[in-house]
Amino acid sequence: MSIKLSNEHRQMLLSRHRKERDSRTSDRIKAVLWYDEGKSYEEIARLLFLSTEGVRKQVHDYLTQEKISPASGGSEPKLDELQTAELTAHLETHLYIKASDISAHVLQKYGINYSVSGMTAWLLRNNFSFHQPSPVPARANAEEQRKFLEYYDNLKAKLPEDDHIIFIDGVHPTHQVRFTRGWIRKGKRKEILTNGSHKRLNIIGALNLAEMTLKVREFETINGEAIIAFFVYLLSVMPKGMINIILDRAGYHTCGLVAQWLKDNQRIKLHLLPAHSPNINAIEPAWKIMHEHTTNNIYHPTFKQFSERIRDFFATTFPKNARNWTDRLTDNFRIIGENKLA
Repeated sequence: MSIKLSNEHRQMLLSRHRKERDSRTSDRIKAVLWYDEGKSYEEIARLLFLSTEGVRKQVHDYLTQEKISPASGGSEPKLDELQTAELTAHLETHLYIKASDISAHVLQKYGINYSVSGMTAWLLRNNFSFHQPSPVPARANAEEQRKFLEYYDNLKAKLPEDDHIIFIDGVHPTHQVRFTRGWIRKGKRKEILTNGSHKRLNIIGALNLAEMTLKVREFETINGEAIIAFFVYLLSVMPKGMINIILDRAGYHTCGLVAQWLKDNQRIKLHLLPAHSPNINAIEPAWKIMHEHTTNNIYHPTFKQFSERIRDFFATTFPKNARNWTDRLTDNFRIIGENKLA
């Protein structure tokens, strides 16, 4: 018999051990944790002043029944393979906030009673973790995304040597702190200054995955004229080949002014993404990385300092680190909208 607890599972047992008042239950928890660390039954028995066979039974009880209480009838019955598969499928399509609610579902459906700690242990052992769901646009169409990705793969496969594929998008960083989670000592309060500024930068960017470059320009506002000016800039820095631009369906990308300009500039071809599909625009993670280095939990007293930090990211930080971000800046896209919960 072997055991390998996940970090979350170990933390759950450690938390239970800290709160446990029954020394016998505490010993059972220690036995499981030490066995997981590789100690033998004999070593554990010596540390707990118990018999080797007693320790062996305690570990066996936990592995087979999730039993950590020595009381008679304290073990919790185990779901069989079919029930486990059914519950796993159920949890993949239904979102529960509390383990107690899952226990109630199991009791109602299977007549098996799990405590909260027992159900938490079951969840961790079956690769569930407690984290936030991912928001997706309600109108995201998985089939349209799939079709576009087939089109994109074909475009990339047949791309002539001098041609380019770039991903374009606009971003509007605002002179405010973006508050995100961070490691703070328990019981301590971490305070970050804020401001009430609503000033922002309007930036258009173009990401070339093949070269791992990000070209950006600032504009007073982003409209059809700004898009055309950015296209002119791209033509000046990419002197050869067709420029295939992948971008969303924002109004300033598809307006008549831009459409008319494209008729006279055959080196640029637009490839419009499906509606509500930011997940297949490779430049989107670049904006998240930008915020991580410039605005997340970072206070800038003046708009000038804020702007300089943003510009320094694009001028220095990104070129220096881009190759380290290939796992995030990638065209290994994930389709969204297939597992939406109403």
